[in-house]
Amino acid sequence: MKMDASQKKKLVGVILLGAVIWFLPHPDAITPIAWHLFAVFAATIAGFILQPLPIGAVAFIGVSVAALLGVVSVKVAISGYGNSTIWLIVCAFLLARAFIKSGLGSRIAYLIIKAIGKSSLTLGYAITLSDFVISPATPSSTARAGGIIYPIIRSLSSALHSEPDDGTARKFGAYIMQIEYQANAITCAMFMTAMAGNPMAVELAAKTIGVEITWSAWATAAIVPGLLSLLLMPYLLYKLYPPEIHEMPHAKQMAVEALEKMGPMSWMEKVVLAVFVGSLALWATSSLTHMNATGVGMLAVTVLLLTNVLTWQDVLQEKGAWNTMFWMGSLIALAGALSSSGFIKVVADMAGAAIQSAGLSWLAAFIILVLIYVYSHYAFASVSAHIGAMYAAFLAVAVAVGTPPLLAAISFAALSNIMIPLTHYGGGAAPILYGAGYVPQGTWWKLGFIIVTVNLVIWLGIGSLWWHVIGLW
Repeated sequence: MKMDASQKKKLVGVILLGAVIWFLPHPDAITPIAWHLFAVFAATIAGFILQPLPIGAVAFIGVSVAALLGVVSVKVAISGYGNSTIWLIVCAFLLARAFIKSGLGSRIAYLIIKAIGKSSLTLGYAITLSDFVISPATPSSTARAGGIIYPIIRSLSSALHSEPDDGTARKFGAYIMQIEYQANAITCAMFMTAMAGNPMAVELAAKTIGVEITWSAWATAAIVPGLLSLLLMPYLLYKLYPPEIHEMPHAKQMAVEALEKMGPMSWMEKVVLAVFVGSLALWATSSLTHMNATGVGMLAVTVLLLTNVLTWQDVLQEKGAWNTMFWMGSLIALAGALSSSGFIKVVADMAGAAIQSAGLSWLAAFIILVLIYVYSHYAFASVSAHIGAMYAAFLAVAVAVGTPPLLAAISFAALSNIMIPLTHYGGGAAPILYGAGYVPQGTWWKLGFIIVTVNLVIWLGIGSLWWHVIGLW
């Protein structure tokens, strides 16, 4: 596909940014090689944001340019593609494909709707619970929201005669679309394997400040504030943006009919369920079993292949996994090299010194950094691009001013997802749910700001107390 005029302008802008930074004077503490690597890194991140080309192509070009210009070796340039975290996310994408292919994800959602979908409010909780249950095994929030949940809530809306174009959107559809968007962001924050960018944050934490975030450590830290957010959000939306229909006698019937049509659990569904439960158990007990998280993911895919739940053709066709491997592997290689060059440490020390000279405690500085990090998401159309652009730098600064390293690493990683609902373009699920046409843009932004702010209070308030109990600070 040929580039249009807009894409060409964006590409020229990205190249010019890199060139300008390359030739700018730099602090004496930063070596010329480190500065030139930063120029390539900054241009790559700008490419992620502007997207003159698909994000995978931008990343591959970025790491290739770095190697061709001699700021990294070819060995370093391709090192990210062999990273264990990359392969964990590839395996999780394949597990998600098995969820969708087998129909298990839809069955779980329909069973929950059948059990508690008696009113608009309880149906909001049913959809929230559905997203939560399947989130640890679906690293693509787009696949979870768009491939599993969206078809269900769209069908429910139609069954209730709530359509986006005939003045009936507020009957039910607008409310439930917002429920799923908000729930999807919260569940992304709760598990390392619930969103494609999360493992990148884990890897950046290891490379930037030498902190290892395990699957179980992330889940333990996120479970209390995450469940509180999930419990409050549907009720809050029910009050802020109430549906016109309150009782939902048709929802349960629809779920019953859908389950009858699906019939008994297939052998394929049973295998996927067993693999899913087994993977969760092994991830959660890694401190006891000493099994690497990526090894568990590889075991899961192996079982799915041996049982023919997934075919090799399924593996080859999982474009999301291979696209993620390219852009994340490239970014991890560049970020790792930038950290090794000493660039991030110098910048973090300078920023930390500036903050400390203002007389702020580490807690006050940490809160300010978090607020800037979260609300700057208005400028991003990709969570992964936001993580790539800002996570390592903000993490390094937070630690430099005295924030406990593991607290900073996990909180910035989780809050990278909490910020998603600020806009109608803030995450992968947004084009699907906003694109359905039920909620006006102004309303979407207003509700997003309110819910994100409430979630921030929960995670930094009650969440910080929980983090103190489990020893993060």
